Amino acid sequence: MTLQNPIRILIVDDHPVVRQGLAAMIDREPDMAVVGQVCNGYEAVAAFRQYQPDVTLMDLRLPEMDGVAAITAICNEFENCQIIVLTTYDGDEDIYRGLKAGAKGYLLKDAEPDELLAAIRVVSTGQKYIPASVGAKLAERVGILQLSPRELEVIRLMTTGKSNQEIGTALQISEGTVKYHVNNILSKLGVSDRIQAVITALKRGIVSLE
Repeated sequence: MTLQNPIRILIVDDHPVVRQGLAAMIDREPDMAVVGQVCNGYEAVAAFRQYQPDVTLMDLRLPEMDGVAAITAICNEFENCQIIVLTTYDGDEDIYRGLKAGAKGYLLKDAEPDELLAAIRVVSTGQKYIPASVGAKLAERVGILQLSPRELEVIRLMTTGKSNQEIGTALQISEGTVKYHVNNILSKLGVSDRIQAVITALKRGIVSLE
């Protein structure tokens, strides 16, 4: 892009300090311009329709509609959208879901400013920007056994501290069936007890405490 035709950027983050900090940094670049700042997924979709930016910076953990849902909605409506996930979460499941939804780049918020600016310029041309560390985590995921939809429901309830009996009641299945799913979860995650399973699921981004 040029001074006369800068890269137009939409920022989506629920923390005002982050949004304003990013905007201040980006607006100092002669070839970039921030066209909008919003704080949740619903606003992101509406703002994208309004501004149709060249690049969108999207957090994953957002109120009302999360980043993956927002990315999916935008990509379904706009075939050539260029979205970079900018998040604090580096679990392989978070990375996978963000990129599968249609994001073209994935950066952590502790990235150097120069790397973020470089990513914006690369993605604005239609290319992908996946740092080596992110690519390595994504590659690791391929070799890991994935949890079934029912197992995901069980691990989410385990994360809230529910017992097998309480999980069975919530899902309307027997306690024995819950134990079967818990054993499968432990095996697939490569851990020996429920606490380790929850910790591993949180680290990988399979579940969250929100």
